[in-house]
Amino acid sequence: MTTRPQSDPHRTDIRALVIGAGPAGLMAAEVLSEAGVSVVVADQMPTPARKFLMAGKSGLNLTKEDDRFTQTYGAVSPAFARAISAFGLPEVTQWATGLGQEVFVGSTGRVFPVAMKASPLLRAWLGRLDARGVQLRTRWRWTGWRDGRSLFDTPEGPQEIRADVTILAMGGASWRRLGSDGAWAARFPDRVAPFGAANVGLRVEWSAHMARWHGAPIKGVAWHAGELSSRGEAVIAATGLEGGGIYSVSRAVREGAPLAVDLLPDLSPEAIRERLAGLSPKQSLATRLRKALRIEGARAALLNEFGRPFGSDLASTIKALPINHAGLMPMDDAISTSGGLRFSALDGFRLKDHDCVYAAGEMLDWEAPTGGWLITGCLATGRAAALQALADLGVEAGA
Repeated sequence: MTTRPQSDPHRTDIRALVIGAGPAGLMAAEVLSEAGVSVVVADQMPTPARKFLMAGKSGLNLTKEDDRFTQTYGAVSPAFARAISAFGLPEVTQWATGLGQEVFVGSTGRVFPVAMKASPLLRAWLGRLDARGVQLRTRWRWTGWRDGRSLFDTPEGPQEIRADVTILAMGGASWRRLGSDGAWAARFPDRVAPFGAANVGLRVEWSAHMARWHGAPIKGVAWHAGELSSRGEAVIAATGLEGGGIYSVSRAVREGAPLAVDLLPDLSPEAIRERLAGLSPKQSLATRLRKALRIEGARAALLNEFGRPFGSDLASTIKALPINHAGLMPMDDAISTSGGLRFSALDGFRLKDHDCVYAAGEMLDWEAPTGGWLITGCLATGRAAALQALADLGVEAGA
Protein backbone atom coordinates (compact mmCIF):
# COMPACT_ATOMS: atom_id res chain seq x y z
CA MET A 1 0.00 0.00 0.00
CA THR A 2 1.10 3.54 -0.65
CA THR A 3 2.22 5.43 2.44
CA ARG A 4 1.03 9.00 2.08
CA PRO A 5 1.65 10.97 5.26
CA GLN A 6 -0.43 14.09 5.65
CA SER A 7 1.64 17.22 6.08
CA ASP A 8 -1.54 19.30 6.22
CA PRO A 9 -2.85 19.40 9.82
CA HIS A 10 -6.33 20.39 8.70
CA ARG A 11 -9.32 18.12 8.69
CA THR A 12 -9.84 15.51 6.00
CA ASP A 13 -13.04 13.92 4.74
CA ILE A 14 -12.82 10.43 3.24
CA ARG A 15 -15.10 7.56 2.24
CA ALA A 16 -13.77 4.72 4.46
CA LEU A 17 -11.32 4.70 7.35
CA VAL A 18 -9.81 1.53 8.82
CA ILE A 19 -7.93 1.93 12.09
CA GLY A 20 -5.46 -0.90 12.56
CA ALA A 21 -3.33 -2.63 9.92
CA GLY A 22 -3.39 -6.21 11.19
CA PRO A 23 -5.21 -9.11 9.49
CA ALA A 24 -8.70 -7.85 10.44
CA GLY A 25 -8.03 -4.29 9.28
CA LEU A 26 -6.33 -5.31 6.06
CA MET A 27 -9.15 -7.73 5.23
CA ALA A 28 -11.68 -4.94 5.84
CA ALA A 29 -9.68 -2.70 3.49
CA GLU A 30 -9.61 -5.46 0.90
CA VAL A 31 -13.39 -5.93 0.92
CA LEU A 32 -14.08 -2.19 0.83
CA SER A 33 -11.58 -1.47 -1.95
CA GLU A 34 -12.79 -4.45 -3.99
CA ALA A 35 -16.21 -2.79 -4.01
CA GLY A 36 -14.66 0.41 -5.39
CA VAL A 37 -14.69 2.34 -2.11
CA SER A 38 -11.64 4.51 -1.42
CA VAL A 39 -9.91 3.46 1.80
CA VAL A 40 -7.39 4.96 4.22
CA VAL A 41 -5.77 2.59 6.73
CA ALA A 42 -4.21 4.22 9.81
CA ASP A 43 -1.89 2.35 12.15
CA GLN A 44 0.12 3.48 15.16
CA MET A 45 3.20 1.41 14.27
CA PRO A 46 5.90 2.31 11.70
CA THR A 47 4.94 -0.65 9.50
CA PRO A 48 1.77 -2.73 9.12
CA ALA A 49 0.89 -6.18 10.48
CA ARG A 50 3.84 -6.51 12.87
CA LYS A 51 2.17 -9.12 15.05
CA PHE A 52 1.14 -11.08 11.96
CA LEU A 53 4.79 -11.12 10.84
CA MET A 54 5.99 -12.20 14.28
CA ALA A 55 3.47 -15.07 14.34
CA GLY A 56 4.83 -16.24 11.02
CA LYS A 57 8.38 -16.60 12.28
CA SER A 58 7.54 -19.98 13.83
CA GLY A 59 5.34 -21.14 10.95
CA LEU A 60 2.23 -19.20 9.99
CA ASN A 61 -0.81 -21.19 11.13
CA LEU A 62 -3.49 -19.62 8.92
CA THR A 63 -6.44 -21.80 9.85
CA LYS A 64 -7.29 -25.27 11.12
CA GLU A 65 -9.34 -28.26 10.05
CA ASP A 66 -11.69 -28.58 13.00
CA ASP A 67 -15.42 -29.23 13.05
CA ARG A 68 -15.71 -27.29 16.34
CA PHE A 69 -15.21 -23.94 14.57
CA THR A 70 -18.83 -22.97 14.13
CA GLN A 71 -19.95 -24.62 17.36
CA THR A 72 -17.32 -22.82 19.43
CA TYR A 73 -17.84 -19.42 17.85
CA GLY A 74 -21.61 -19.78 17.80
CA ALA A 75 -21.45 -19.33 21.56
CA VAL A 76 -19.67 -15.99 21.07
CA SER A 77 -22.41 -14.33 19.04
CA PRO A 78 -24.66 -15.18 16.08
CA ALA A 79 -22.83 -12.54 14.02
CA PHE A 80 -19.47 -14.14 14.79
CA ALA A 81 -20.79 -17.59 13.88
CA ARG A 82 -22.09 -16.30 10.54
CA ALA A 83 -18.77 -14.61 9.83
CA ILE A 84 -16.85 -17.84 10.40
CA SER A 85 -19.32 -19.88 8.36
CA ALA A 86 -18.88 -17.48 5.45
CA PHE A 87 -15.09 -17.27 5.68
CA GLY A 88 -13.69 -20.42 7.25
CA LEU A 89 -11.08 -22.94 6.23
CA PRO A 90 -11.95 -23.25 2.49
CA GLU A 91 -12.16 -19.49 2.04
CA VAL A 92 -8.96 -18.75 3.97
CA THR A 93 -7.14 -21.36 1.91
CA GLN A 94 -8.48 -19.92 -1.35
CA TRP A 95 -7.55 -16.40 -0.22
CA ALA A 96 -3.94 -17.44 0.52
CA THR A 97 -3.50 -19.30 -2.76
CA GLY A 98 -5.01 -16.30 -4.56
CA LEU A 99 -2.07 -14.30 -3.20
CA GLY A 100 0.34 -16.83 -4.66
CA GLN A 101 0.92 -18.75 -1.42
CA GLU A 102 0.37 -22.48 -1.69
CA VAL A 103 -0.65 -24.17 1.56
CA PHE A 104 -0.47 -27.60 3.17
CA VAL A 105 -2.26 -29.32 6.04
CA GLY A 106 -0.15 -30.56 8.96
CA SER A 107 -0.68 -33.71 10.99
CA THR A 108 -2.87 -31.89 13.55
CA GLY A 109 -5.09 -30.29 10.91
CA ARG A 110 -3.38 -26.93 10.99
CA VAL A 111 -2.99 -25.16 7.65
CA PHE A 112 0.29 -23.44 6.78
CA PRO A 113 1.70 -21.69 3.73
CA VAL A 114 4.41 -23.79 2.09
CA ALA A 115 6.81 -20.89 2.69
CA MET A 116 6.13 -21.32 6.45
CA LYS A 117 6.32 -17.59 7.09
CA ALA A 118 4.15 -14.51 6.81
CA SER A 119 6.35 -12.10 4.87
CA PRO A 120 5.70 -13.40 1.32
CA LEU A 121 1.95 -13.45 1.89
CA LEU A 122 1.95 -9.99 3.47
CA ARG A 123 4.00 -8.50 0.62
CA ALA A 124 1.58 -9.88 -1.94
CA TRP A 125 -1.41 -8.69 0.10
CA LEU A 126 -0.08 -5.15 0.54
CA GLY A 127 0.79 -5.07 -3.16
CA ARG A 128 -2.78 -5.95 -4.10
CA LEU A 129 -4.20 -3.30 -1.77
CA ASP A 130 -1.79 -0.70 -3.11
CA ALA A 131 -2.87 -1.49 -6.67
CA ARG A 132 -6.44 -0.72 -5.62
CA GLY A 133 -5.44 2.66 -4.23
CA VAL A 134 -5.64 1.84 -0.53
CA GLN A 135 -3.61 4.42 1.40
CA LEU A 136 -1.59 3.53 4.50
CA ARG A 137 -0.76 6.12 7.14
CA THR A 138 1.73 4.86 9.69
CA ARG A 139 2.63 6.19 13.14
CA TRP A 140 -0.94 7.46 13.43
CA ARG A 141 -2.20 6.77 16.95
CA TRP A 142 -5.98 6.98 17.36
CA THR A 143 -6.98 9.08 20.38
CA GLY A 144 -10.78 9.05 20.12
CA TRP A 145 -13.54 11.10 18.51
CA ARG A 146 -14.70 14.68 18.42
CA ASP A 147 -17.82 15.85 16.60
CA GLY A 148 -17.94 12.66 14.55
CA ARG A 149 -14.28 12.84 13.52
CA SER A 150 -11.52 10.37 14.36
CA LEU A 151 -8.59 12.03 16.11
CA PHE A 152 -4.96 11.00 15.68
CA ASP A 153 -1.57 11.90 17.08
CA THR A 154 0.88 11.76 14.16
CA PRO A 155 4.48 12.79 13.39
CA GLU A 156 2.98 15.79 11.56
CA GLY A 157 0.90 16.79 14.58
CA PRO A 158 -2.79 16.25 15.42
CA GLN A 159 -4.98 15.08 12.56
CA GLU A 160 -8.74 14.70 12.23
CA ILE A 161 -10.60 12.52 9.73
CA ARG A 162 -14.30 12.38 9.02
CA ALA A 163 -15.23 9.15 7.24
CA ASP A 164 -18.52 7.87 5.87
CA VAL A 165 -17.68 4.54 7.55
CA THR A 166 -14.98 3.67 10.09
CA ILE A 167 -13.82 0.15 10.95
CA LEU A 168 -11.90 -0.32 14.20
CA ALA A 169 -9.42 -3.20 14.15
CA MET A 170 -6.93 -2.22 16.85
CA GLY A 171 -6.14 -5.63 18.30
CA GLY A 172 -6.09 -7.01 21.81
CA ALA A 173 -3.70 -6.38 24.67
CA SER A 174 -0.71 -8.66 24.14
CA TRP A 175 2.66 -8.06 22.49
CA ARG A 176 2.60 -4.33 23.20
CA ARG A 177 5.89 -3.82 21.37
CA LEU A 178 4.12 -4.89 18.18
CA GLY A 179 1.22 -2.48 18.60
CA SER A 180 -1.45 -4.48 20.46
CA ASP A 181 -1.50 -2.49 23.68
CA GLY A 182 -5.26 -2.41 24.37
CA ALA A 183 -5.08 1.34 25.08
CA TRP A 184 -8.21 1.88 22.97
CA ALA A 185 -10.31 0.18 25.67
CA ALA A 186 -10.27 3.34 27.80
CA ARG A 187 -12.47 4.97 25.13
CA PHE A 188 -15.24 2.43 25.73
CA PRO A 189 -16.06 2.50 29.46
CA ASP A 190 -18.44 -0.25 30.60
CA ARG A 191 -18.41 -1.89 27.17
CA VAL A 192 -15.16 -3.84 27.40
CA ALA A 193 -14.76 -7.22 29.09
CA PRO A 194 -11.45 -7.35 31.04
CA PHE A 195 -8.48 -8.66 29.06
CA GLY A 196 -6.89 -11.98 29.97
CA ALA A 197 -3.97 -13.96 28.58
CA ALA A 198 -4.93 -16.51 25.91
CA ASN A 199 -2.84 -18.88 23.82
CA VAL A 200 -0.16 -18.52 26.45
CA GLY A 201 2.51 -20.61 28.14
CA LEU A 202 2.80 -21.65 31.78
CA ARG A 203 5.38 -20.59 34.32
CA VAL A 204 7.11 -23.55 35.93
CA GLU A 205 9.80 -23.39 38.60
CA TRP A 206 11.91 -26.31 37.39
CA SER A 207 14.28 -28.24 39.60
CA ALA A 208 17.96 -27.99 38.71
CA HIS A 209 18.10 -31.29 36.84
CA MET A 210 15.67 -29.98 34.21
CA ALA A 211 18.19 -27.44 32.90
CA ARG A 212 19.57 -29.93 30.38
CA TRP A 213 16.12 -30.23 28.84
CA HIS A 214 15.51 -26.52 28.24
CA GLY A 215 14.46 -26.15 24.63
CA ALA A 216 13.49 -29.81 24.25
CA PRO A 217 10.17 -30.62 22.54
CA ILE A 218 7.55 -32.82 24.19
CA LYS A 219 5.83 -34.91 21.53
CA GLY A 220 3.27 -37.68 21.45
CA VAL A 221 1.41 -36.63 24.59
CA ALA A 222 -2.06 -35.28 25.42
CA TRP A 223 -2.65 -32.29 27.67
CA HIS A 224 -5.84 -32.05 29.73
CA ALA A 225 -7.33 -29.14 31.70
CA GLY A 226 -11.00 -29.06 32.61
CA GLU A 227 -13.01 -29.91 29.51
CA LEU A 228 -10.17 -28.99 27.16
CA SER A 229 -7.60 -31.38 25.73
CA SER A 230 -4.85 -31.16 23.16
CA ARG A 231 -2.49 -33.53 21.38
CA GLY A 232 -0.27 -30.62 20.42
CA GLU A 233 3.45 -30.35 20.99
CA ALA A 234 4.99 -28.35 23.82
CA VAL A 235 8.51 -27.18 24.63
CA ILE A 236 10.36 -27.18 27.93
CA ALA A 237 11.45 -23.55 28.18
CA ALA A 238 13.73 -22.15 30.86
CA THR A 239 10.76 -20.34 32.38
CA GLY A 240 8.10 -23.02 31.93
CA LEU A 241 6.10 -24.72 29.19
CA GLU A 242 5.40 -23.21 25.78
CA GLY A 243 3.86 -24.43 22.54
CA GLY A 244 0.58 -25.20 20.86
CA GLY A 245 -0.31 -28.08 23.16
CA ILE A 246 -0.21 -25.79 26.19
CA TYR A 247 -1.79 -22.81 24.44
CA SER A 248 -4.82 -24.89 23.48
CA VAL A 249 -5.70 -25.60 27.11
CA SER A 250 -4.56 -22.29 28.62
CA ARG A 251 -8.10 -20.91 28.90
CA ALA A 252 -9.13 -23.73 31.26
CA VAL A 253 -5.94 -23.26 33.27
CA ARG A 254 -6.62 -19.51 33.50
CA GLU A 255 -10.08 -20.34 34.83
CA GLY A 256 -8.62 -22.53 37.57
CA ALA A 257 -8.62 -26.07 36.16
CA PRO A 258 -5.66 -28.30 37.09
CA LEU A 259 -3.38 -29.39 34.25
CA ALA A 260 -2.33 -32.98 33.61
CA VAL A 261 -0.50 -34.70 30.77
CA ASP A 262 -1.06 -38.18 29.41
CA LEU A 263 2.38 -39.38 28.40
CA LEU A 264 0.99 -42.35 26.44
CA PRO A 265 -2.40 -41.28 25.04
CA ASP A 266 -2.59 -44.26 22.66
CA LEU A 267 -2.20 -46.88 25.39
CA SER A 268 -4.68 -47.83 28.10
CA PRO A 269 -3.56 -48.18 31.74
CA GLU A 270 -3.99 -51.95 31.40
CA ALA A 271 -1.71 -52.08 28.36
CA ILE A 272 0.93 -50.06 30.19
CA ARG A 273 0.81 -52.40 33.19
CA GLU A 274 1.13 -55.45 30.95
CA ARG A 275 4.16 -54.04 29.15
CA LEU A 276 5.91 -53.11 32.37
CA ALA A 277 5.14 -56.52 33.89
CA GLY A 278 6.82 -58.22 30.96
CA LEU A 279 10.26 -56.93 31.94
CA SER A 280 12.49 -58.06 34.78
CA PRO A 281 12.04 -55.97 37.95
CA LYS A 282 15.84 -56.15 38.33
CA GLN A 283 16.17 -53.63 35.53
CA SER A 284 16.17 -49.97 36.48
CA LEU A 285 12.93 -48.07 36.15
CA ALA A 286 14.45 -45.85 33.47
CA THR A 287 15.38 -48.94 31.45
CA ARG A 288 11.92 -50.48 31.81
CA LEU A 289 10.23 -47.24 30.82
CA ARG A 290 12.45 -46.93 27.76
CA LYS A 291 12.20 -50.57 26.62
CA ALA A 292 8.57 -51.26 27.41
CA LEU A 293 7.00 -47.86 26.75
CA ARG A 294 9.58 -45.78 24.89
CA ILE A 295 9.34 -43.11 27.58
CA GLU A 296 12.68 -41.36 27.47
CA GLY A 297 14.15 -37.94 26.90
CA ALA A 298 11.82 -35.02 27.62
CA ARG A 299 8.86 -37.26 28.51
CA ALA A 300 10.95 -39.17 31.05
CA ALA A 301 12.20 -35.88 32.46
CA LEU A 302 8.63 -34.69 32.97
CA LEU A 303 7.67 -37.96 34.64
CA ASN A 304 10.56 -37.68 37.08
CA GLU A 305 9.93 -33.99 37.71
CA PHE A 306 6.25 -34.29 38.59
CA GLY A 307 5.65 -37.98 39.32
CA ARG A 308 8.05 -38.75 42.14
CA PRO A 309 7.77 -40.33 44.57
CA PHE A 310 6.06 -42.97 42.44
CA GLY A 311 3.16 -44.89 43.95
CA SER A 312 2.28 -48.51 43.42
CA ASP A 313 0.35 -47.82 40.21
CA LEU A 314 2.82 -46.16 37.83
CA ALA A 315 0.41 -46.57 34.91
CA SER A 316 -2.09 -44.19 36.49
CA THR A 317 0.63 -41.59 36.97
CA ILE A 318 1.75 -41.94 33.36
CA LYS A 319 -1.81 -41.49 32.12
CA ALA A 320 -2.55 -38.41 34.25
CA LEU A 321 0.70 -36.77 35.34
CA PRO A 322 -0.17 -33.57 37.27
CA ILE A 323 1.77 -30.50 36.14
CA ASN A 324 2.61 -28.23 39.05
CA HIS A 325 2.97 -24.71 37.68
CA ALA A 326 3.03 -21.11 38.88
CA GLY A 327 0.28 -19.85 36.60
CA LEU A 328 0.15 -18.36 33.15
CA MET A 329 2.93 -16.34 31.59
CA PRO A 330 2.32 -12.56 31.65
CA MET A 331 -0.41 -11.30 29.34
CA ASP A 332 2.09 -9.39 27.24
CA ASP A 333 3.78 -12.71 26.41
CA ALA A 334 0.51 -14.25 25.24
CA ILE A 335 -0.21 -14.82 21.56
CA SER A 336 -3.66 -13.33 22.04
CA THR A 337 -6.07 -12.15 24.69
CA SER A 338 -9.56 -12.91 25.89
CA GLY A 339 -11.93 -10.06 26.63
CA GLY A 340 -12.46 -6.91 24.60
CA LEU A 341 -15.39 -4.99 23.17
CA ARG A 342 -18.55 -6.84 24.19
CA PHE A 343 -20.92 -8.05 21.48
CA SER A 344 -23.77 -6.57 23.50
CA ALA A 345 -22.37 -3.17 22.43
CA LEU A 346 -22.72 -4.15 18.78
CA ASP A 347 -25.46 -4.64 16.24
CA GLY A 348 -23.74 -7.28 14.16
CA PHE A 349 -20.34 -5.58 13.94
CA ARG A 350 -21.65 -1.99 14.09
CA LEU A 351 -21.33 -0.05 17.34
CA LYS A 352 -24.79 0.70 18.65
CA ASP A 353 -23.92 4.18 19.87
CA HIS A 354 -21.74 5.33 16.95
CA ASP A 355 -23.26 5.73 13.53
CA CYS A 356 -21.30 4.01 10.76
CA VAL A 357 -18.55 2.72 13.11
CA TYR A 358 -17.75 -1.01 13.13
CA ALA A 359 -15.33 -3.25 15.00
CA ALA A 360 -13.46 -6.43 14.06
CA GLY A 361 -10.63 -8.72 15.00
CA GLU A 362 -8.97 -9.27 18.35
CA MET A 363 -10.46 -6.16 19.90
CA LEU A 364 -13.79 -8.02 20.10
CA ASP A 365 -14.68 -10.17 23.11
CA TRP A 366 -13.79 -13.64 21.89
CA GLU A 367 -10.97 -16.11 22.44
CA ALA A 368 -9.18 -18.28 19.92
CA PRO A 369 -8.13 -21.73 21.16
CA THR A 370 -5.31 -21.98 18.58
CA GLY A 371 -3.27 -19.65 16.40
CA GLY A 372 -5.08 -20.83 13.28
CA TRP A 373 -8.43 -20.00 14.79
CA LEU A 374 -7.08 -16.58 15.76
CA ILE A 375 -6.10 -15.59 12.22
CA THR A 376 -9.26 -17.09 10.76
CA GLY A 377 -11.41 -15.18 13.25
CA CYS A 378 -9.64 -11.91 12.50
CA LEU A 379 -9.95 -12.33 8.73
CA ALA A 380 -13.59 -13.42 8.97
CA THR A 381 -14.69 -10.57 11.25
CA GLY A 382 -12.75 -7.98 9.24
CA ARG A 383 -14.57 -9.18 6.15
CA ALA A 384 -17.96 -9.27 7.90
CA ALA A 385 -17.58 -5.75 9.33
CA ALA A 386 -16.66 -4.40 5.89
CA LEU A 387 -19.62 -6.14 4.24
CA GLN A 388 -21.98 -4.64 6.84
CA ALA A 389 -20.44 -1.22 6.21
CA LEU A 390 -20.94 -1.60 2.46
CA ALA A 391 -24.58 -2.56 2.99
CA ASP A 392 -25.12 0.52 5.15
CA LEU A 393 -23.51 2.66 2.43
CA GLY A 394 -25.75 1.09 -0.18
CA VAL A 395 -22.71 -0.20 -2.09
CA GLU A 396 -22.72 -3.66 -3.62
CA ALA A 397 -19.87 -5.92 -2.50
CA GLY A 398 -17.24 -6.89 -5.08
CA ALA A 399 -17.14 -10.26 -6.77
